[in-house]
Amino acid sequence: MSDDRPKTPKDSHYARLRRQHRSQSTQPAGRPGAGKAIAPSLPADGLVRLYGLHTARAALDNPRRKISRVLATRNALRRLGLDEAASHPFPLETVDPREIDRILGSDAVHQGVLVEAKPLKAKPLSGLGETALVIVLDQVTDPHNVGAIMRSAVAFGAGALVTTARHSPQESGVLAKAASGALEHIDLIEVRNLAEALGELHRAGFQTIGMDSEAPEELENSFAGGRIALVLGAEGKGLRQKSRETVTTLARLDMPGAIHSLNVSNAAAIALYAARRHLAR
Repeated sequence: MSDDRPKTPKDSHYARLRRQHRSQSTQPAGRPGAGKAIAPSLPADGLVRLYGLHTARAALDNPRRKISRVLATRNALRRLGLDEAASHPFPLETVDPREIDRILGSDAVHQGVLVEAKPLKAKPLSGLGETALVIVLDQVTDPHNVGAIMRSAVAFGAGALVTTARHSPQESGVLAKAASGALEHIDLIEVRNLAEALGELHRAGFQTIGMDSEAPEELENSFAGGRIALVLGAEGKGLRQKSRETVTTLARLDMPGAIHSLNVSNAAAIALYAARRHLAR
């Protein structure tokens, strides 16, 4: 049945991405777990399909990214600075936009380019390195939020994004599009037990700050030391109890207005800004 209603502001790029994610992450009725959202899995070939000009350019520039092939329109090739007649370390196909639509679906805003590549390999916490600022996500599962958090994390110089092996979104085109290239610029750390990982961060000299809208202390007054890990929970339920008990400090963003909570990606951006200002002193 076609939808003849006039388009509204909800029919924006991210609204379309969210509808696409919901349709991909719901099992058909009649199967076990029908109707429950699940994390989107990789295609059968094990590749991720990255799309959009910023996402594609960052992937092409990342020496760690193993690219299988690139499909692009002539206009996209020009904007990416690729010469279809030149030799490349991957197969390059010049296609009509409808060919990319056929692969991704018509709702994907691909801007005429599709990169098929192997997923980036997550690192263990022991591979964190010397960064002074990291983001830790406690069961944040929406790929749009995780992608947006990655973008802010890279913008404010965070060195890593720490997630759990379960209850976190897999790398996908939706996540990469929301990250707008940031996926290629930040270390992904995957842990099995978040409480144990927070303990390891403490031993590495990090102050772990759990973001909680009901915390008694304002974020700006909670910073101490030269290494900070900001810990954020999923929208709605927030941090799990074990995480709340394990972090060094619980802190809130001061919001004097009528609304006292923010989307987790917006909260992350503000917290990263405040942390970066503290570290720069």
